[in-house]
Amino acid sequence: MPAPLPLEGITVVSVEQAVSAPFATRQLADLGARVIKVERPDGGDFARAYDTAAHGLASHFVWANRGKESLALDLKDPRGLDALHALLDGADVFVQNLAQGAAARLGLDAATLCARHPRLVAVDVSGYGAEGPYAHKRAYDMLVQCEAGLVSVTGTPESPVKAGIPAADIAAAMYAFSGVLAALLRRATTGRGGPVEVSMLDSLAEWMGHPLHHTVHGGEQPPRTGLAHAVIVPYDAYATADGDRVLLSVQNDREWRRLAREVLGRPELAEDPAYATNAARTRGREATDAVVARALGRLGADEAVERLEAAGIACARLNSVAQLAAHPQLEARGRWRTVDSPVGPLRALLPPVVLPGGEEPRMGAVPALGEHTDALLRSLGMSGARIEALRRDGVIA
Repeated sequence: MPAPLPLEGITVVSVEQAVSAPFATRQLADLGARVIKVERPDGGDFARAYDTAAHGLASHFVWANRGKESLALDLKDPRGLDALHALLDGADVFVQNLAQGAAARLGLDAATLCARHPRLVAVDVSGYGAEGPYAHKRAYDMLVQCEAGLVSVTGTPESPVKAGIPAADIAAAMYAFSGVLAALLRRATTGRGGPVEVSMLDSLAEWMGHPLHHTVHGGEQPPRTGLAHAVIVPYDAYATADGDRVLLSVQNDREWRRLAREVLGRPELAEDPAYATNAARTRGREATDAVVARALGRLGADEAVERLEAAGIACARLNSVAQLAAHPQLEARGRWRTVDSPVGPLRALLPPVVLPGGEEPRMGAVPALGEHTDALLRSLGMSGARIEALRRDGVIA
């Protein structure tokens, strides 16, 4: 029999919106946790309305919210807050990423909840942390990318650009996810839960480790180099004869010698002092890139990749998102599944964590707003008449 999913039996309650907290709790759901997503009755998580690209549903929401139960509950109404606390009486984890100060006003900050529920792991996800001059500053992904300096090292020499994915949100989500796992492990040995704090800025600042250390200790910020690497040459994308682009990476001088002899057809460059070391190639970046570009520009993409791989040179195609969706490696490894949703089955990738010998990750349905409200409230002992009264008053949906 396959081993059960590692978070089987864990209940997570989350007051969440946008990406950072929802993506964190989706990881928990994939690994077997029961995740109850608490949303506003008047529209729910605002990420539901970002777009309609996923057959009428928002692509962000579909990605970050499968496998959850949706409870539409007005937490500003005392009756709604009481219902939430009743859920927390039986929960293992609570996650929230409300605007700074909002959770504390409701008594839902991690410190308050952990005092009331000693075994609860309570996670506060914020933009900039609970203290400091930025604590109450609005924090959206692109804004934090700018504050963290990511945008300053991304793009071309002429133009900085943001990352094409919500990097700050994803960074915070993954640290919240790992923080929950660590806190649950600690609870298993101590019997107590405790607060977990994650900020988007702290998370992305950690991801900025290379340029940060390069600047702090070396005195200079790495330059923006587009697809090229700031300190390794050649490491860039080069046009091929058929209009595609192939990226190659030479990580050491042994690889450069193989590239020169077996791909570029220029064996004399293997030992030429102007090219023989990475330091020399970096100083002469334009000349090095020109040599590589001329050689690959005479080849089609397939032949270029074939020659590079035969020479043991790391390489990749510059794929579009559509090409990723059809990637032969994902297909060969059976990484695609379908998940249910209010608009029917949708394609989704298996999560990256693979547990050989265990059950496959639980990729549950994407919930409609308030889809599980009645069932959850009934499980708390509420009568049908009381549930209908709450609905009439707009406390639930």
